[in-house]
Amino acid sequence: MTDRLAGKVAVITGAGSGIGLATAVRFAAEGAKVVCADIDAVAGKAAAEQVGGTFVLVDVTDEEQVKALFQSAVDTYGGLHIAFNNAGISPPEDDSILTTGLEAWRRVQEVNLTSVYLCSKYAIEHMRAGGGGSIINTASFVAVMGSATSQISYTASKGGVLAMSRELAVEFAREGIRVNALCPGPVNTPLLQELFAKDPERAARRLVHIPMGRFGEASEIAAAVAFLASDDASFVTATTFMVDGGISSAYTTPL
Repeated sequence: MTDRLAGKVAVITGAGSGIGLATAVRFAAEGAKVVCADIDAVAGKAAAEQVGGTFVLVDVTDEEQVKALFQSAVDTYGGLHIAFNNAGISPPEDDSILTTGLEAWRRVQEVNLTSVYLCSKYAIEHMRAGGGGSIINTASFVAVMGSATSQISYTASKGGVLAMSRELAVEFAREGIRVNALCPGPVNTPLLQELFAKDPERAARRLVHIPMGRFGEASEIAAAVAFLASDDASFVTATTFMVDGGISSAYTTPL
């Protein structure tokens, strides 16, 4: 493992499990000081202890809590260089537009899109003061494709993350702030495992479309995040960064 992130301070939301946890592990291994933020105190504290970082309990839909999260990172470690805005939900109530209620729609938008707005807003304030940084916002491959097994609010929220990330990247490029939207394909995380457990047929319909013939691993997504966070990606900004096993480019897949 390299020391690409030595001396960097990183905030990760949704750090308690899945891609967030794998990224916290990867960031720490590459030398970063990591602030693990999560709404689950038990999982978040465990993640922070695992990587030798700091835990902050946060509801990412609450502006004051998000503002305090980034201030805490600066107060604890002296700066902010990386923000991985990763927290998100995909509840079963979010389904076809025909069956998804307004309450479920709004909840997913708040957690998946409004939180990225808030986290980006307060990360950018500190990054401007510090001379730059890297923001990675978790979108999804579903933001660039259509699916008949719909999660209408989730899909719309991730499309919003793509558009917002591009605009932020362009607006702040000359201040040394890079913003990229990470688009994972289906990844073997607790969220996906729950889908398999609740509806194996629906989950299997996703697997058949992946050219590589398997789901991604959280560690593989974390490797991509580490690249985007590092100076190796110094000329990479405003991208829709696909890490999806080829699913978004596939018309048919190998037999």
